Amino acid sequence: MTTRPAILFDLDGTLVDTIALLLASMRHAFTSCGVACPTDAAWTAGIGTPLATQFRDFVKDDDATVARLITAYRAYQHEHHDALTSAYDGIPALVARLEERGHLIGIVTSKADYLAERALAWVGLIGHVDVVIGADSVARHKPHPEPVLVALERLGAPRETAIFVGDSPHDVASGNTAGVRTIGVAWGAFDRAALAEATYVVDSVAELEATLLRIA
Repeated sequence: MTTRPAILFDLDGTLVDTIALLLASMRHAFTSCGVACPTDAAWTAGIGTPLATQFRDFVKDDDATVARLITAYRAYQHEHHDALTSAYDGIPALVARLEERGHLIGIVTSKADYLAERALAWVGLIGHVDVVIGADSVARHKPHPEPVLVALERLGAPRETAIFVGDSPHDVASGNTAGVRTIGVAWGAFDRAALAEATYVVDSVAELEATLLRIA
């Protein structure tokens, strides 16, 4: 077991900037399937939850249409993934320094496992990550605590000292309910007000690093 706290990160909006990709994929899916498209703000509110959950918020009780939307979304996402995915400035260096300091690093995301691993590989983070818990790894998803608890179990790390860093209120709720300290980052899809329940809220990667070094 590591002597330093395990640090868990959400992926989209926290480590990697994929907001433009997520919104473009959504617009393509609804338009190509002939379904009324929600506003960007309405879609953004669900970022951090599984894709099927997001679509069901707009297509009630129609599993066939949800399946078509997901297929169209994934096709666009796969085609444009690399062009519209990048690490936030300073994130790769921060994660590498945390690993060197002795922290176990986990990813807790509602993205499909293989897509999470693709994004991590593309931005050069995969080699610094000890475990990836995506939508395929658990039965219950954020804001439920299960993804956080499964990540800590696989890392062999205690929740009493662990930290979960994310950009959405779904991340914060998942971490809080799991009994870990939470850090909300305000550079992703949500502003500081949406992250008010986090133990800490930060506005920059430099502030995130300073907070982690202080508390971990």
